[in-house]
Parts: sequence; structure tokens; C-alpha cells
Amino acid sequence: MSRWIITLLIASLLFVFIEFYAFQALKTITKNKYIKWVWIILAVVVYGNFLYTILSTPRSAGQTKAFQLAFGLLLTFLIPKLVMLAVMFGEDVVRVIQKMISVFSNGETKPLNGRREFVSKLALGLAAIPFASFLYGIVKGRYNYKVLKYKLTFKDLPDAFNGLTITQISDIHAGSFTSKEKVQYGIDMINEQKSDVILFTGDIVNNKATEMDDWIEMFKKLQAPLGKFSVLGNHDYGDYTKWKATAEKKNNFQAIKEVHPKIGFDLLLNENRVLEKDGQRIAIVGVENWGKGFNQSGDLKKASKGLEKEDFKILMTHDPSHWEYQVKNDNFNYHLTLSGHTHGLQMGIEIPGVFKWSPSQYVYKQWAGLYNEFGRFINVNRGFGYHAFPGRVGIWPEITVIELEKGAANA
Repeated sequence: MSRWIITLLIASLLFVFIEFYAFQALKTITKNKYIKWVWIILAVVVYGNFLYTILSTPRSAGQTKAFQLAFGLLLTFLIPKLVMLAVMFGEDVVRVIQKMISVFSNGETKPLNGRREFVSKLALGLAAIPFASFLYGIVKGRYNYKVLKYKLTFKDLPDAFNGLTITQISDIHAGSFTSKEKVQYGIDMINEQKSDVILFTGDIVNNKATEMDDWIEMFKKLQAPLGKFSVLGNHDYGDYTKWKATAEKKNNFQAIKEVHPKIGFDLLLNENRVLEKDGQRIAIVGVENWGKGFNQSGDLKKASKGLEKEDFKILMTHDPSHWEYQVKNDNFNYHLTLSGHTHGLQMGIEIPGVFKWSPSQYVYKQWAGLYNEFGRFINVNRGFGYHAFPGRVGIWPEITVIELEKGAANA
């Protein structure tokens, strides 16, 4: 208990420090007491709601929509104030330096007239950018589905599968959805691709199998003539919920595995399936979750049983760290790996073909999009759903379409 009290005290002091500097900017540019009181009341409501949600939600409930909303509002109001803090604190540092110069030079260094007001307006202007972005991310961005298409060429692709199309989706996180109309729009976009195969790379729920109950009929309408295959993600194991008994967690895990056939997906648990055409074949390999530093149930050797090194292989593994630490250097040669997990942190900046940045890149070497090493590829899907923060800012929900082509390998 004492640790919680200390943590709460430190967090409170930090928030007070941030609010103090943000409020200084507001006071500098307006004397209207009503605006000031609205500012203060909003801060109290946002912080109070987050604290209440944390303290009132039992761990057995897992991550709830109420938590996501509270966390989303906290970020929406806090991130802009951090921007204001950086600007205002920076200006204070300059003033201190000027004062020190004045003292040591026996002279007087006066700040420019109106500088404080200018800096305050600058701080508020800059803060408005993330504030508007986060609001858009919550209201619109979380369902702003994008279709990203790639064509990959392999010299050893069997001729019969030249032109094979794959649609990859990942990280459904059904417990976060709030709009059947918007999710149906995403499902329709997937079916519009008319791909030969649909591959789902894990995290069908946040915590519990029941989260999918309202969405089964919708997702079972996904269509692919050569099959729909899936694997588990880290959230599918129930490790982020405090269960009343071990048996309850075990039953939930079994129920999550049973959801996959209910929506027409063949769940691969460290196993593979072979697609045959005109006497030729390719393999779909699916491992359980393998993540650097936590759950490592994935077993490549077991999943590849019965296959040959020369077989063309498409590997599904939820966490891209698996590719980095095991798959890409494996001599058994997994031609194409499909992962998800990172969500691109659901926030960042992307200008296609020009610039791509997210805090996620400081955790994962492969965090969003297509990567190629040793002639082997991995695509890290940004996710169909969302988790924790109930929105997306600059990193949109993704439907990936990959076409395989026979020919000289991609550079």
C-alpha cells in the first residue's frame, strides 16, 4: 500500500508541475476569470475521472472501455500541456541565464517587451496541434481504415502460385470496439480486396473470449477461396487479467481458441497447412505467441514439422521481435513473415515513401510496414483495432494486401 501512496504522491506532484506552467501561459494571454475556471475544472475532471477509474475497476475486469476513455481523455489533455511546459520552461531558463549574465556583467539585461505574452501564445498554438490531433484520433481516427498494398517477388515461388494474393489483418481487440457500423465498414473493405487467402496474426480480444460475442456474425462473413488462417497474440492468453482461479483463466483461453473456427478461421497452434495447386505447394506456418522478454510459446521447429527447407513458407507470428531474434536468421528459410502486435503505438507521423516515425520504433526494430533482410521479408501490420488509447493519431488501422510474384527477388 505504501508503494501505491508514494507513486500517487509523485504523480500528483508531477501533474501539479505541468498544470502550473500550462496555467501560466493561459494567465498571460487572458484575464477572463471564467476561462481560467473552465481550464481548472476540466483539469480536475480529467485527472479525477482517471484516478476514479483506476481505483474502482477491479483487475479481474481487465481493460474496460471506461478505462480506455479515461486514459484517452488524460492523454488528450496532458500531451498538449507537456508541449506548453517545454515552451514555457524553456523561456524561464532563458530568463535565468539573462539574469545571471546581468549579475556577472554588472549590467542589466532586459527581456524584449511582450516576450512573455508572445511565448505564451506560441505555447498555446503549438499545444493546439496535438490536442486537435488526439480529438480527431478518438472520434474518427480509430476507424480510419487504410488498405496498404505490396507486390513481393521471389525467384523460388512455385509457378502455380504466381499472383497469389494475401490479405493480412491483425490485432482485432474486439473488446475495444464501440461501433458496429464502422467495424462493418472495415469488414467490407477486407472482402472488397477479393484475396485468395486471409491471414489473421493475433490478439482477437483484449482479455476475455466474451468480447467477441457481438462480433462473431460480422467477422464470419470474411471470404477467401483458399482459406482463412490465424494465430494467437499475447492478449489471447489472458495474462493481463487477475483471475479468481486458474481454472477460470484456462477456460477463457479455451473459449478464445474456439472463437476462431466460429468465424471460419483455421487456428494454427505451432502447426502448418499446405496449399496445393497443379502439383505444387506452399506452406502456411503458424506459431503461438513468441515475444522478447515475455510469453514465448511459439515453437518454429514444431510448427514446421513435415515441411522441407525448399518449401515456400509464409509464417504467421504475432510479435515482430520473433523475426528479429529467431526467424530471419533461421536456415530453414521462412520467405515471408507476417506480424502485428505493435499497433505502431497508434500514434506517430507517416508521409508514405518520405517519412515514418513513432515512439514504437524505440522498442521494436520492425514496428510498422515492410522490412527485408537476407532476401526474407516481414510485414508488421498496424492493427485492425485499437487498445489502451481509444483512438489513432497518424498511424491508421490497416488492412494489408500482398501479391506474390515469380521472378527476380526484390531489392
